[in-house]
Amino acid sequence: MTTAQTLFALTGRGHAPASLSTSTLLIIDAQEEYRSGVLRLPGLDAALEEITQLLATARQLGSAIVHVKHLGIPDGLLDPRGPRGRHLPEAAPLPGEIIVEKRMPNAFNGTDLHERLQSLGHLDLIVCGFMTHSSISTTVRATKDYGYRCTVVDAACATRDLPTLDGHVISAADMHRAEMIALADNFAAVVARAAALT
Repeated sequence: MTTAQTLFALTGRGHAPASLSTSTLLIIDAQEEYRSGVLRLPGLDAALEEITQLLATARQLGSAIVHVKHLGIPDGLLDPRGPRGRHLPEAAPLPGEIIVEKRMPNAFNGTDLHERLQSLGHLDLIVCGFMTHSSISTTVRATKDYGYRCTVVDAACATRDLPTLDGHVISAADMHRAEMIALADNFAAVVARAAALT
């Protein structure tokens, strides 16, 4: 019986986790919808603590920071005109920090994110935010297409319970864990907590 290995290990193409001092911090969809809206996430508070720690350290180091904001449905999910579409105050951008607005889960799709990242000059990205199985997953997978090295902070991401195809429910914790395993296979270095990068 062979021991399971990631594609990174099998191909020798993995990379060490990034350092905040030499990377761009990419915060995806840290918005009010996930706290009080229809898409509220059971793990949001704990993840938000990690995101605020990453933000504070990045700001102290003078690191590049990019906030991605999803423009949702007027009067609906992530309403761009109402409170549910706003940045969570704990992770809100400061003046001068870059904001990229998107309409699809993948933050590169239909946006100038790649051009913004290129202008910052960092190959390494540190990614956190919401939701693990959707915008985090699609964006992290796309970073590989653009040649970036991606590090994901496990505890700084969260998702929600989802219905399964056989009529059951996969818990947010199990969905998050499965997605992190998939990303660590071939798309990103995954670290447990923000403290690993400071």
